[in-house]
Amino acid sequence: MDMLARWLVQQPLHILLIAAAHFAAWALLRARPLRANAFLVPAALWLAYAGWEWLVVARTPEANIRVDLLLIWPVLALATIWAIARLVLSGNSGRRRGR
Repeated sequence: MDMLARWLVQQPLHILLIAAAHFAAWALLRARPLRANAFLVPAALWLAYAGWEWLVVARTPEANIRVDLLLIWPVLALATIWAIARLVLSGNSGRRRGR
């Protein structure tokens, strides 16, 4: 958890990279008949978190107790897992329909 905190807390550019990776996954999977649009939800949430983190760094750089992360990180994790699960499950259901 400490490594995750060092990589994400007060690092809006790192968070922006994660949002860009989700947008890239959406763009790559968009041509397939999979549920690529599910990646737009976590991409938008990661992008909003990057903006929030930039705001925190700009306004209160000395903030060392971040209670907001108790809500933000689980939401981001669930949205990311949900998008991956939809992708995997839609790929499996497509194979079953083709039989």
